[in-house]
Order: sequence, then C-alpha cells, then structure tokens
Amino acid sequence: MTARTSQIVLIFSAFLTGLVIFSGVFLYATGNFGGGGPAASAIGGAFKLVDQNGDPITDADLKGKPHLVFFGYTHCPDVCPLTLVHLHTVLQKMGKAADDVRVLFVTVDPARDTVPVLHQYVTAFDPRVVGLTGTQDAIAQLAKRYRAFYKPETPNDKAGDYDVPV
Repeated sequence: MTARTSQIVLIFSAFLTGLVIFSGVFLYATGNFGGGGPAASAIGGAFKLVDQNGDPITDADLKGKPHLVFFGYTHCPDVCPLTLVHLHTVLQKMGKAADDVRVLFVTVDPARDTVPVLHQYVTAFDPRVVGLTGTQDAIAQLAKRYRAFYKPETPNDKAGDYDVPV
C-alpha cells in the first residue's frame, strides 16, 4: 500500500467515524436512538384509582399538572414515612409554587390501606399529598407503567403482619 493510498484510507475512515458519531448524536437528540422512538421511554400512562377521600381519580385529572408519583404503603416501617417527610420539606421550600404540584402516594398494599387508613396517613404528612388505592390489578398495572417494583406478601404470622418489598 502506497503512502497516498494510506492517506485516502485514513481520511475515509475518519469521515465514516465522524458520520457514525454525528448520526448517533442526532438520533439521541431527536429521541429516536434505540429504535423504539419516544414511546419506548415513556413512563406512566392511563389509570383509574380512588383517592384518600373515596373519590375517583384518573390520569386525565393530572394532565398539564406537575406531579410526583410515590409507591409505598402505610405499614412501611422507615422508607415510606421518611420519603413523605422529605417531600413535605421540599413542598415547603417551594413556597407558593408547590400549590400546583401534586404528590401521589400510591399504595402497593390495598388490602390494609383502605380509604380511611390512607386519609389518616397522607394528611399526617402534608395536605397536598394525595393517597391512591384501587384493586391489586390496577395498582400492579400502574406500577409496571411507572417501572416500579414491589412484591405483594402474605401474612407471615397470626397477627397478619407482613412487609411489602418496594
């Protein structure tokens, strides 16, 4: 291979490398990287649950409103209450801007987290927190759409106590 041929191969290789990098950056910036398009990374989706007051709530009720979704349960010994305390603090620091934010606490333990139990629990942290419950299937579908994992447990003692790994 002559020096001139080597130069041509080197220039052509550099051009192809640049083209691949440019294409990758372009696809990433337009949301088309990975072949699945924007829908492949979508989180959330349609749901119909009941809030802590017994009123139905759907995804349509939240359209255009910023909201945080937190999956937990009222018998959670540490992570759930601590997270709700932190969210309360954040809402306080936001001041008036927090009035437009919805914090949704979706129970993953609907058997124990009835509407009255949810009402007492979420209002103890902040009146802006909305507790949501529904059927086990509806909650499981919503958790899947939000890519949240939990494992329903069965009672492990006569008192009916159990944890729900979230």
